[in-house]
Amino acid sequence: MKVRTGLVLVALMLAAPMLVRAQDVNKDFDKAFDFSKIKTFYAKIGTGWGNQLSEKRVLSDITEALVGRGWKVAPSEAAADAEVIVHGATEVKKNLNTFYSGMGGGWGYGGWGGGGMATGTTTVSEYRVGTLVVDIFDAKGKNLVFRGTATDELSDKPEKNQKKSEKAAEKMFKDFPPVPKKK
Repeated sequence: MKVRTGLVLVALMLAAPMLVRAQDVNKDFDKAFDFSKIKTFYAKIGTGWGNQLSEKRVLSDITEALVGRGWKVAPSEAAADAEVIVHGATEVKKNLNTFYSGMGGGWGYGGWGGGGMATGTTTVSEYRVGTLVVDIFDAKGKNLVFRGTATDELSDKPEKNQKKSEKAAEKMFKDFPPVPKKK
């Protein structure tokens, strides 16, 4: 019984880092800005992340999300009511996973114990963390009126990244354009 409890706890500890890596989307906006004045926008990459295919895909997802909210794409920056600037960054993170074997009879005082010596194996896994920042500026005043950020683990598989990009755009522009809460 104690061995089974110990194995369950080890499994939970190993699974915990995977639970933390869920996509996180945040947004903030200028509460005094009237978003109903925005009819057109021009979107571009501000800070690239070294993958032109991914950059193009993300820009397309952001554009589709805004068009889906009623905005229209302007033919140039000069003709737009708003400028949408997309920034991206990736970073390699490491995760250490340790698995113990030879637990003997279960838990003992101060750690493993009860009849055997515990041995451990630690493996290092690398994963890429990506951050996407979408800034929307009022084209006339050049003031930042909206910022959305999405952070998530990037996959080595382009089809997974495409789904994550679509999901981030969907979450970021849910209930968009923002409406300040009435006092």
